[in-house]
Amino acid sequence: MNKVLVERVLSTGHTIQIVQGDLTTETTDAIVNAANEHLAHGGGVAWAIVRGGGESIQQESDEWIRKHGIVSHARPAWTSGGNLPAKYVIHAVGPVWGDGDEDDKLAAAITGSLEVADELKCSSISFPAISTGIFGFPKERAAKVIFSAIENYFSKHQSEIKLVRLVLFDESTINAFLGVWRMDHGS
Repeated sequence: MNKVLVERVLSTGHTIQIVQGDLTTETTDAIVNAANEHLAHGGGVAWAIVRGGGESIQQESDEWIRKHGIVSHARPAWTSGGNLPAKYVIHAVGPVWGDGDEDDKLAAAITGSLEVADELKCSSISFPAISTGIFGFPKERAAKVIFSAIENYFSKHQSEIKLVRLVLFDESTINAFLGVWRMDHGS
């Protein structure tokens, strides 16, 4: 069972939550997959999403690549949620630590995911800690970039998204995100 650890309503009226749990059980309209540019869902969050959602997610991903080519940081792909509770999976490509310009690439992946969710008329979306796993992005730094990108998006866009959940699985990621949250927001 996923558990809300902290919640804050932005001045724009949008709610951000940090949640401990399993992204694949989220009932938000969309979940975000931490994908690679080829949408080959072989490990980490991507593997768990395909395992839970079924092979149709990989098949739709393969079709996306055939039609549109590789996925950029700024323009995520999307598929159905397959057998998952979420209606959609938005496949965001985060940066690999050490490739250069990582903060901007991560912010672009977050912003792009929110744009796609708005295009799909989603009112809620759940993110993992994009790029902090095998891509090696430092967790505290990623948390700062992700929080900032979400707040910037809502300050600049009329959005139907009401709820953004950051769904974190392991203790070290949860602690890193909560630490940044408390530093930035004092609660």
